[in-house]
Amino acid sequence: MDRRPGPSVRLKLTISYAALLLIAGALLLAVVWLFLLRYVPREAISLGEPCEPGTAGRCPPTFFIPGRLDLWRAFAPKAALLMGLLLVFGLAGGWLLAGRMLAPLNQIANATRVAAKGELAHRIRLPGGRDEFRELADAFDAMLEQLEAHVSEQQRFAANASHELRTPLATTQALLDVARRDPIPGAEELVERLHFVNARAIDLTEALLLLSRTGRRAFTLEPVDLSLVAEEAAETLLPLAERHGVNVEVSGDMASAEGSPALLLQMTVNLLHNAIVHNLSEDGTVWIETAVLPDATVITVENRGAKLTPYLVSTLTEPFQRGTRRVRGDHAGVGLGLAIVDNIVKAHHGRLTLTARPDGGLRVEVRLPVAEVAQEPR
Repeated sequence: MDRRPGPSVRLKLTISYAALLLIAGALLLAVVWLFLLRYVPREAISLGEPCEPGTAGRCPPTFFIPGRLDLWRAFAPKAALLMGLLLVFGLAGGWLLAGRMLAPLNQIANATRVAAKGELAHRIRLPGGRDEFRELADAFDAMLEQLEAHVSEQQRFAANASHELRTPLATTQALLDVARRDPIPGAEELVERLHFVNARAIDLTEALLLLSRTGRRAFTLEPVDLSLVAEEAAETLLPLAERHGVNVEVSGDMASAEGSPALLLQMTVNLLHNAIVHNLSEDGTVWIETAVLPDATVITVENRGAKLTPYLVSTLTEPFQRGTRRVRGDHAGVGLGLAIVDNIVKAHHGRLTLTARPDGGLRVEVRLPVAEVAQEPR
């Protein structure tokens, strides 16, 4: 926003330093003046006998005690000179001192201008001990680091999303070109393949929208029983589990957490869907369990599958990262399931932990804050 020009902070501090020094000097002079007045008579006093006519040079000595007016005439010019020197010293010293004190702030302002141009790799790194300016600089560096990581992640996400969306669109275009050249034979097969590609593009678009919304944290916290959420997710995905020949076992006691019921259900559905689709054995089992710990509410999903390396496990929450998958009649996932889960967990101030099982498969643990249940008065 446009602002009218005004005095700089350095000038304001300089004037403040000089004014404070002048006030302190004036108070000191006032104290001296009042102290001297205690010992000075109001009027001047001369002690001694007056000289008689014709006795010049032989008069007895006369003692003169100045009065307050005489003292003021002698004191005022010196006090004015001293106040002028204090003013000059206060302005010059205040200007230099303010410039030295505000130098870190100028570095922060310059770094802000550099960051505004898109150069997020720049850091301030103020030397010296910890003070207010250095804490501000450290906080600004931390913010730049997070912004740089976020922008890099968004750029990588946009590139991956473009690649993933381009594939079904290019496939659709190729099928349409084939149909244009030979419109009669294989029409049913063409429609089926177009339906498959279109369904995948729709799923990818919806997943991208959901992924963008889960990081906003624009929801009201409510008590949610994760055991009921787990049962609902198992019922929802029961047809998918039957097609894959997977048995879903739900266990655990009531586990109350704070969050959005819709998002927590989506999180559990994604975890369970991922466990079913990636299950390796025909008669495999997927376990989903809830528990309450002293400091967190936990929901755990495990499956049997291929053995995973620690590196692969560490990348599974990144968008469009896929592990091994059994592809059945339904189309493969879009690679955003665990990325959406990770966003939902972060939005609920929780923690997501992925661990490879020794005998193959994946164990996913989600820890969420325990809901504060109001106790009824007895």
